[in-house]
Amino acid sequence: MRRTLLDLDVLASLASGMELGSFARAADKLGRSSSAVSAQMKKLEEQAGVAILQKSGRGLQLTPAGEVLLSYARRLLELNDEAVLAVRGTALAGSVRLGLAEDFGENLLPETLGRFARAYPDVHVEVRVGRSLDLGQALQNGQLDLALLWIDGTAWPHQDRLGQAQLHWIGTKETPARMDGRPLPLILFDAPCLVRRLVFDALDQAGLPWRIAVSGSSLAGLWSAVRGGLGLSVRSTLGLPPDLRALAPNECGLPPLPRLELALQRAQTPLPAAAEQLRRILLDKLEARLLAAA
Repeated sequence: MRRTLLDLDVLASLASGMELGSFARAADKLGRSSSAVSAQMKKLEEQAGVAILQKSGRGLQLTPAGEVLLSYARRLLELNDEAVLAVRGTALAGSVRLGLAEDFGENLLPETLGRFARAYPDVHVEVRVGRSLDLGQALQNGQLDLALLWIDGTAWPHQDRLGQAQLHWIGTKETPARMDGRPLPLILFDAPCLVRRLVFDALDQAGLPWRIAVSGSSLAGLWSAVRGGLGLSVRSTLGLPPDLRALAPNECGLPPLPRLELALQRAQTPLPAAAEQLRRILLDKLEARLLAAA
């Protein structure tokens, strides 16, 4: 029996389309036309011998067979990336000091940095997870090589501005449809905090009373307070725990919130080789994730 060899290029289009929620977006990201990506999906179904996509309203969704294939596609693509990194990184050594905003610690640490460490065993990676203001200060003081953080537009000469993510009111499945008229209980980081200031401005402009119910320095602690029903928090959906939810626009009668800009800042240009390689991997990984949260 002739072996069927799946095309990694086609699998990458499938994975990008599902991550971005649109094959048109995937085509833009991959530098192809929409018709070319459609042809790839047709080729993939022919190779698989079953339908992997089906119509859902105006869009497409995976069939049960497509869900299985997507899972394998992601694993194959990750293994491909690891192989490329391992071959290219045989002579790479040194150290990298990376700062991560807390929104990204739980996902990027095991997923991306774990793969980087396996591919480059001679590179020592030191990670600091914290608040954006603290990470920015550490970068300026020479204590970090790279920092993934939320910014307020302040100029920094060495950075990749990744785009913006929408801020949302965050609650639980039991959060009532409307507030009861009493001051809104808020669960936010201690001052100084960019999000904290934006929340106060939005509520004050809407003429809605508020109070601080929980203030802390740990994102995990804030999530615990939201779970406990002590109030509402405000974050993007990046890194949002699955048992919490972003409230729909105008839900609970709350005002709309602005977007927050994300940047990968570096201490210098050019970076040492190890830090530059990690920077490239992070940029590639974050692009699809930020588009999905836009």
